[in-house]
Amino acid sequence: MRIKNLKSGVPSLDESIIGRLGRMMTGKTSRWVVIAAWIIAAIALTFTLPAVNDRTANNASDLPEDSPSVVADELIKEEFPNSSGIPALLTWHREGGLTEADLAEIQYLSKELTDNPLTQQSFLPPLHEVPLPALKGSVSEDGTTFVQPLFFKENTETEILEKNLESINEAVTERIGTDPFNVPTDSDELSLRVTGPVGISVDATGLFSGADFKLLLATVILVLVVLLLIYRSPLLAIIPLIGVGFSYIVTSPILGFMADHGWITVDSQAISIMTVLLFGAGTDYCLFLISHYRSELRNHESKRKAMIAAFKDSSGAIAMSGLTIVISLLTLLVAKYGAYHRFAVPFSLSILIMMVAALTLVPALLSVFGRASFFPIVPRTPEMEEAWAKKKGKAVKKHKEGHIGNWIGHIVTTKPWTVILTCLIIFSVLAGYSSQIKYSYDILSSFPEDMNSREGYSVISDSYSPGELAPATVVVDTDGEEIDLAPALKGMDIVETVADPVTSKSNKDLQSYEVTFNINPYDIEAIDSIPEIRTMAEKELKAANISSVDEKVWVGGQTATQFDKRDTVKSDEFMIIPIIIVLISLLLLAYLRSVTAMVYLMGTVILSFFAAMGLGWIILHYFMGVDAIEGTIPLYSFVFLVALGEDYNIFMVSSIWRKKETMPIKQAIRKGVAETSGVITSAGIILAATFSVLATLPIQVLVQFGLITALGVLMDTFIVRPFLVPAITSLLGRRAFWPGKVTNQEEKEQAN
Repeated sequence: MRIKNLKSGVPSLDESIIGRLGRMMTGKTSRWVVIAAWIIAAIALTFTLPAVNDRTANNASDLPEDSPSVVADELIKEEFPNSSGIPALLTWHREGGLTEADLAEIQYLSKELTDNPLTQQSFLPPLHEVPLPALKGSVSEDGTTFVQPLFFKENTETEILEKNLESINEAVTERIGTDPFNVPTDSDELSLRVTGPVGISVDATGLFSGADFKLLLATVILVLVVLLLIYRSPLLAIIPLIGVGFSYIVTSPILGFMADHGWITVDSQAISIMTVLLFGAGTDYCLFLISHYRSELRNHESKRKAMIAAFKDSSGAIAMSGLTIVISLLTLLVAKYGAYHRFAVPFSLSILIMMVAALTLVPALLSVFGRASFFPIVPRTPEMEEAWAKKKGKAVKKHKEGHIGNWIGHIVTTKPWTVILTCLIIFSVLAGYSSQIKYSYDILSSFPEDMNSREGYSVISDSYSPGELAPATVVVDTDGEEIDLAPALKGMDIVETVADPVTSKSNKDLQSYEVTFNINPYDIEAIDSIPEIRTMAEKELKAANISSVDEKVWVGGQTATQFDKRDTVKSDEFMIIPIIIVLISLLLLAYLRSVTAMVYLMGTVILSFFAAMGLGWIILHYFMGVDAIEGTIPLYSFVFLVALGEDYNIFMVSSIWRKKETMPIKQAIRKGVAETSGVITSAGIILAATFSVLATLPIQVLVQFGLITALGVLMDTFIVRPFLVPAITSLLGRRAFWPGKVTNQEEKEQAN
């Protein structure tokens, strides 16, 4: 693909390529060939390759193998096998107090699981061998709760864990006659909840179970309704969905094939967001082409000539917008955090295929249906309108230009300073709130309050120390010295209890200590304590004259994992955000041939991003009661808002750039704003609406991401694109195109 300045100065694809593609999409035979090619590809890929939903891996690791917590957990698994594995905390509870009969049921389950271990079961404390009086000593002080730990082997598939929990539920239900998983935790009946890493993992997967179909259905219905409201044409509402649908059908098996061969790893969350992105951004591309086609149908009696002209005007912007998003999303491949990395290929590939569909399948479909696509509001040339009115015996209808677009165009060209200062004040105030955002790495806070594992955690927090949910494990290499870290660990304010040290059977110098926090182990305070624990342990080793202490302390467990997650996420932000800014800036520079435009276009989307974060925090924190947002959201939102924001920049500016060669700059701005305001508004509403669909899922991280991204898209749609960008362009005048040269007509305008 070549990009160059045509004689008119309008950035576009090579003219010969555009001409050939335009004729191919509109030819009587070739358009059917294009449609047939997409149908054959969709059928062939669907029946020969696996669907991506069948190849998801929801338990894939998010941290690099050399992360301290990963290294520590591997060491613990090898050297302390009896304490290793994934724990499931079976939380038994009766509000009025557990009875001896309840404890007998716990012992029965212990014996049953010992005699008939579950799949991948690794360790189970033999509670059935413990005398009843001793067992009572492990009941919470209020007598209402007992926590029975059950361990499974590392890397056990979530599906297996889920089946194991179902087996436990069936066994207990058969014994006591009621389903303890459904008994309310505030009831006087015996209830059972499974929390801890196993319960959390199973619940996290369950939240996405069936979510893909629900999300897809909701998105399709939403886009269809919005398109019907905008265009009031049933066929025109369906054509973009056909293009997006074929893109999805083609993308899914390709991703499934790549995952099947181990080239990529995909999870349910990535596929869910990919669906939203595909329908939102894909529909935008279709709308931009449709808008140009409708305009050209008023200028050309031949529907083919109209499509060729529309394709010529829109193809460059569509291709450039698609490439902007694809390249931005591909930068996630350099991320170290697994969830970011897993998003890169599905997102970028889906947009790339959608871009191709918008430049091939959609114009071919529009070419087939022609003016009928817009029925009942059919665009015609003035001559055709006159003939049609004469035939029907009615007055000739005059096409009305968008009054709002004309008004905005007038405002931004006559009062640019007022517009710019107003926008900057609003955005600066909102952006200021982004500095007040608090971030969380607590996965439980993303779950609904009635989720099994979250209810189990609440019961533990009320009856025991909340740290029981996920103790930390500290391992030290004593070099043969007599060292006891327990007193020092117990002296830490954040620590509730420290278990007796355990010595490795294969290496007598290695000792492990299980540390239980007195707060939620996923809280920021607990996460911040990990380096303090490591420093304290190193200090104790150094006091015993042990050398190289920084290589002889390991801290494992979920809290240590969350600490490494936070560090990895922050590191990725500092690395990826600058890369995205540089790459998009280079693309804008290549497309627009203007350093000035590149600078202010990038500046507006970055400012819009911070404003969206600030406004999102105001709504989430002050109106929805959210104490902190998930720590991965800033990078996710930045990638989407900057890439998608530049989409609208390109749509808007390409129109102005094209018109400024035949008219004065300010007139070009007014015309460009009037021409694109309708399609950008429609596209923005659809894109924001599709992202808002994520808020319907019972997962707080997606609710927060969907809300912030939707707000950013709306601000881009209704403030940045129609007001701020054209106002800056108007204020700068010919300087907006530097170092590009302006035409003589523009020079005359400047002289006047």
